[in-house]
Amino acid sequence: MPQTGGAASASVRRQDLLASLRSWQKQAFDEYFRQPRRDFLLVATPGAGKTAYALTVAAELLARREVASVTVVTPTEHLKHQWAQSAHRLGIPLDSAYRNSQGRASADFTGVAVTYAQVAAHPALHRQRTENRRTLVIFDEIHHAGDALSWGDAIREAFGPARRRLALTGTPFRSDANPIPFVTYTEEADGGRRSSSDYVYGYGPGLEDGVVRPVIFLAYSGEMRWQTRAGDELSSTLGAPMTQDQLAHAWRTALNPEGEWIGRVIEAADRRLTEVRRGMPDAAGLVIASDHEAARAYAGVLRRVTGTRPVVVLSDEAAASKKIASFANSDGRWMVAVRMVSEGVDIPRLAVGVYATSVSTALYFAQAVGRFVRARKRGETASVFLPSIPVLLGFAAELEAERDHVLAGREETAEEREFAEAQRQRDTPGTFDEPAFKPLEASAHFDRALYDGGEFGTSAEEEDFIGLPGLLAPEQVALLLRKRQAEQVSKRAKRGAGGPAGLLGTVPAQTPAPPATTREALASLRKELNGLIAARHHLTGQPHAVIHRALRQACGGPPLPEATAEQIRARIDTIRRWAAAN
Repeated sequence: MPQTGGAASASVRRQDLLASLRSWQKQAFDEYFRQPRRDFLLVATPGAGKTAYALTVAAELLARREVASVTVVTPTEHLKHQWAQSAHRLGIPLDSAYRNSQGRASADFTGVAVTYAQVAAHPALHRQRTENRRTLVIFDEIHHAGDALSWGDAIREAFGPARRRLALTGTPFRSDANPIPFVTYTEEADGGRRSSSDYVYGYGPGLEDGVVRPVIFLAYSGEMRWQTRAGDELSSTLGAPMTQDQLAHAWRTALNPEGEWIGRVIEAADRRLTEVRRGMPDAAGLVIASDHEAARAYAGVLRRVTGTRPVVVLSDEAAASKKIASFANSDGRWMVAVRMVSEGVDIPRLAVGVYATSVSTALYFAQAVGRFVRARKRGETASVFLPSIPVLLGFAAELEAERDHVLAGREETAEEREFAEAQRQRDTPGTFDEPAFKPLEASAHFDRALYDGGEFGTSAEEEDFIGLPGLLAPEQVALLLRKRQAEQVSKRAKRGAGGPAGLLGTVPAQTPAPPATTREALASLRKELNGLIAARHHLTGQPHAVIHRALRQACGGPPLPEATAEQIRARIDTIRRWAAAN
């Protein structure tokens, strides 16, 4: 029987497979087999090695003859083929070209790889396949099964009879009213239900283990000017307090391919890529665009900046898969993708990113950043360029946050609708359901760098951060950023500029004049808080992000980039009290 050959091959290799697993994968493997269970939910940070883990579990189950067939369900066509290639290397032949119309798969295969949409189109067919053989079903990025109620119903119908089900996700679950099939939920005090994971491996542990890269976020601000439908000209600074409509218009003005902001940021990102390539010769960059028109325009900007034509990926169809595979195996510098290269797509050499889309959900942002964190060797770093939009800076400051799926029994929120809109293929620019406007002008300047929950830098010292070495251990990144920050404070003091407390908590002898604007006042308070947090880090050894979270728990309020002056002052008072108590 074909499955016997696949099982025998997996059995021969399983000891080698177990020996090759990372520490967390071995722990998760032991947890999976610690007690018999039909369903298992693994949450692991992007780039940690979920595919290798799942296929090792599959090989073991085949060797034990607990299952005779494997079905992998993925979000996209490209990922079907990627899973099949990985499975082939482990001696598990999967048919990634399987179509619903053919009914039975060839007897040469141990199983199939299909998409969630493919299952939803004919759940009865896949149920019959599942019933006919003892089947392990692997759900890649299981949160997609909750994208629509019909998809969840189809997944439940098709794979209810499965002998084993292994669900994987690498991004934070969002809150919504659609239960994810085969996920266990526990009751909350407020009446909601929260997903319960069987094993979690977050970004923080992955960073400590050298499994993922440290990410430095480089935020750019600037003056935006646009014209409303009524003919009024408005302007604002990215990062300054403004209404939702003003924020949306300022953001879109910044992303306008004809404006200065995006060209300036792409140029800086290319300089950063050149620096990273000194230590990672094949490092590559990715610009994430909102639609086809913007993607082509950004490709033109990259061609002017670099002198070479970048790879442009506009969809997840067959041609796109070939482009992605070719780019992954080349030494080309840049790729431009609509929305992003799909979650889970394996291009480990991606090390520099430009977030040039106006999607602002935690799930989307985490998926985008996940494209750059896959480490090949210790010391590699990732750099992501983004606009100084408070919600994005908040996501960047809380990169290590782990979120469960929360069922609140309510209607779909604006965030879920925005995420669903962002996930679909975009051929033309979106209207955002806002009044028509005309971008007029968009200047750009470096605002700050974010790393491990802390903020570093001023607009005058962009090159200090662009020129950071591309090969640094996480602790070296933090040390070098603090050193650059201290040097900047010293330079300003020598120029007699004064300023707020530096990163190490030093205060210039001369008290600075009060900030002239709300933005400057907030920047001053953030730097003072970050200086105190850095001092506490040196005293206690706690990471910056841990101290930030402790302050938020004690004082309440949003992440630092979104906090008001009053909220930041409360955190400053709190950390000073902690220091006095010690």
